[in-house]
Amino acid sequence: MFDAKLRPLIDPPLNRMGMALARSGVSANLLTFTGLSIGLAGAAAIAFGHLLSGLGLIIVNRLLDGLDGAVARVRGPTALGGYFDIVADFAFYVSVPLGFGVLDPANTLAALVLVASFVLTGVSFLAFAVIAAERGERTEAHGRKSFFYSTGLAEGGETVAVFVAFALVPAYFVPLAYGYAVLCVLTVIQRSVLAIMQFRD
Repeated sequence: MFDAKLRPLIDPPLNRMGMALARSGVSANLLTFTGLSIGLAGAAAIAFGHLLSGLGLIIVNRLLDGLDGAVARVRGPTALGGYFDIVADFAFYVSVPLGFGVLDPANTLAALVLVASFVLTGVSFLAFAVIAAERGERTEAHGRKSFFYSTGLAEGGETVAVFVAFALVPAYFVPLAYGYAVLCVLTVIQRSVLAIMQFRD
């Protein structure tokens, strides 16, 4: 929901850092896999009760996720890089609620519901992208990407904000997780309505 509005603020500094990294020979894929490793380490830290350390690693993961795109914009985005990026994103997204589920058994059901809602959101996102590509449709609302990025109520910025809230107020994990799962389902409905409007022949 807020990602497209944040782009004008975060893209300029990311692009400057991306330019420097690209000139030094750092590849976008290296940043993607480094970020994924750090993000999974953050989820593991949370599972073992190190919430602030986990939060720090989550923030580093998101920074690297932004930088891999910035480097890709300098070198030119590739289909393989886009594939690795989206797989790494969703692997990271599901790992964090699972970490909280391992941390406290009382969180397990809410964590599983949230992961299921992430899966639904991801499927709707990718299905929309595939059909949009087949129809030759393009958008740069989220910057120049390897494939079509449809907007929704629950996007990357909102997800990170919820993860931060999980780490800072873990006692509220269950209601926050259920609330965000509802927002994810609403995003699927919103995207489905958009698909009906946009893809109707």
